[in-house]
Amino acid sequence: MSGRLIVCPTPIGNVEDITLRVLSALREADLVACEDTRRTRVLLGRYGVNAKLVSYHEHNERERAGELVARMRDGVVVALVSDAGMPLVSDPGFVLVRACVAAGLAVDVLPGPSAALSALVASALPADRWRFAGFLPRKRAELERAFASPETLVAFESPRRVAASLAVLAALDPDRPVAVCRELTKLHEEVVRGVASELAARYADIPARGEVALVVGPAPAADPDLGPALDALRRLVEAGAKPRPAASVVAKLTGTSANALYRGLTAGEAPRSG
Repeated sequence: MSGRLIVCPTPIGNVEDITLRVLSALREADLVACEDTRRTRVLLGRYGVNAKLVSYHEHNERERAGELVARMRDGVVVALVSDAGMPLVSDPGFVLVRACVAAGLAVDVLPGPSAALSALVASALPADRWRFAGFLPRKRAELERAFASPETLVAFESPRRVAASLAVLAALDPDRPVAVCRELTKLHEEVVRGVASELAARYADIPARGEVALVVGPAPAADPDLGPALDALRRLVEAGAKPRPAASVVAKLTGTSANALYRGLTAGEAPRSG
């Protein structure tokens, strides 16, 4: 069998979510590259998989990728796993996959659990157009730009920052639909749906616990009647003005909504994927 990389998603919480195909790949691989060898060993032990493990994490992935590519060129089959979910999705693996492609090595990607997809479906928010933001940014301006997405936004968030992030969204758009998806597939799984103002108040009083995925409904489209005011705002920003203060100034001069102007500006800047 020629050397290649097999990307293997692992359960995001419930160990029974591992697929038969992933188990087969892990049994047949010569080497399993994983974030935490201890955690992966526990998972594999549950299914009687005896595999040779090697650490592959954010602190050593560039050096380790070169080593693994050399092994695969010699015919070794490497399975790549992260601690939970699909490797590369807010987890290590990108460097290795790129290195394999550059070396002309085959990369097989197996389907399996993903917290982002599970949260999107559980949210009951539009799933026809959506984007994944990884972990939400901490700077307010960057966070506001993320929330201006014209598609449904899926993102991971630290439980300690859920209330603060929701407060920023509530200030921008109190009626925006949101779902807080917590501990997906685990014993204490919880999906709380509501609008930004309600959920910001809820989590300000009762902090979230465990692993959290936020799903935020699409930002409303800019009012087409904002044309002249929006053009003026764009010119100010292009001249060096900060978007939020500039939107407030233009809103006062034109009698329009500062939030609507800001959303109209940032909606044109937000990257789209999904």
